[in-house]
Amino acid sequence: MKLVLASGNAGKLVELRELLAGTGIQLVSQRELGIAEAAETGTTFVENAIIKARHAATLSGLPALADDSGLCVDALDGAPGLDSAIYAGTHGADEANNDKLLRALAGVPDERRTAHYVCVLVLLRHSTDADPLIATGRWPGRILDARRGSHGFGYDPLFLPHDGEGLASAELDPALKNRISHRGQALAQLRSMLFSPSPSGDATVHAQIAPWCPTGG
Repeated sequence: MKLVLASGNAGKLVELRELLAGTGIQLVSQRELGIAEAAETGTTFVENAIIKARHAATLSGLPALADDSGLCVDALDGAPGLDSAIYAGTHGADEANNDKLLRALAGVPDERRTAHYVCVLVLLRHSTDADPLIATGRWPGRILDARRGSHGFGYDPLFLPHDGEGLASAELDPALKNRISHRGQALAQLRSMLFSPSPSGDATVHAQIAPWCPTGG
């Protein structure tokens, strides 16, 4: 089954492909299909994910999966939030975004540096789908005062998850991160909507979605 990922974010594509391994889903990015990013005009993660999925489904003719994610810092009233990717002004400028976050939290004590990652996944069966599948994940932690680790992307070097055994998100083994992260949580929820286990333990597509899932390369 082929889905278009409504994102040009290479990090998201890698993580989602790893998380979908063994499901039979072939995930192709909209960038590979020459589809430009949608204008994210929503006021919530859910709204933006639906906008992006509908844009990709319309232009590709394929079912579309969209991921709208962000980091919400309590001491900053939820910022960077919806603006996580453009916090410093340029889309996807991870280093600049991290630098701005460190400046914004300068002098803020550890106990007030609480934060959480949010991930909303939306799957549209077709461009006019009025009943999209929506899955969410929330990963609590706090913001460090210096970068740690070299894995991941975004704010991972500054995010210390509560369940990360004292490691920053960027220090976690990718397989562990995929199990416990906001994106891992959301995709596990989505997978439960889409698949049931076969006797061999592999994922089997539910009959209710099989008719709209294209196959092939």
